[in-house]
Amino acid sequence: MSEFICPVCKHKLNKSESQYVCTQGHSFDVSKDGYVNLLMSQQSSAKRHGDDKLMVRSRRDFLEKGFYKSLSNKLCETVKNYVNPHSVIVDVGCGEGYYSNAISKVILTDFYGVDISKDALRYASRSMKEGQFAVASAFNLPFEDSAVDCVLNIFAPSAYNEFYRVLKENGLLIKSVPLEEHLWGLKSVLYDKPYKNKPEIRNEELFELVSETEIKYEINLTDSEDILNLFRMTPYYYKTSREDAEKLINQKELTTIVHFCVEVYRKR
Repeated sequence: MSEFICPVCKHKLNKSESQYVCTQGHSFDVSKDGYVNLLMSQQSSAKRHGDDKLMVRSRRDFLEKGFYKSLSNKLCETVKNYVNPHSVIVDVGCGEGYYSNAISKVILTDFYGVDISKDALRYASRSMKEGQFAVASAFNLPFEDSAVDCVLNIFAPSAYNEFYRVLKENGLLIKSVPLEEHLWGLKSVLYDKPYKNKPEIRNEELFELVSETEIKYEINLTDSEDILNLFRMTPYYYKTSREDAEKLINQKELTTIVHFCVEVYRKR
């Protein structure tokens, strides 16, 4: 049983141990790691899809140290409070599955993870055998209209129109976004003129804000590898000049604010 649909004909996919197959005969193999690739070649012209191995591994190693545990706990609490058991939940931009895994342990649901990065899904599908994971774009989700009870969107692109399409009537969108002072300490080391994050643009036409919770605290990193992992798991790693990036190489300790918001929206 699966809620995934065929990217070719849009019919429901039936899952076996090794394949997803639709009624029209289109089939998609389950990888040895447990995910299926439902990203059609014409849906993305990029040579590199999503986060690469270094970014994924760095984020996994950093998160496993518990530095963002407070955010994970708040997400788990939020899902438990707002989502009914046995609902269909889709984590869009699930990455290596750190938050998916935590949430799946506090509520019994049909859990799906979608990400454009195969490298990320290798970790996610290995660590969470009870979930179903697919390579797919957030802007072309492999689900029927009104098939999903809750969309999770944690530090990932906000494809509001697509979220709206797949959510059921009164369905929930639970987001986590960085707020203005997030990683201020890291940016202060990297840049001569660090800048605060801009607020994310909300789509109030499609989604009504139900609740929002701000999370703000300091983390102190005393291991150079933790510092580098934090840097490498962010977009700054690919946008920072080599000269500025080298400022972190000999950094033995780093204290930085982490600043998030957990938002709950209901489909209008």
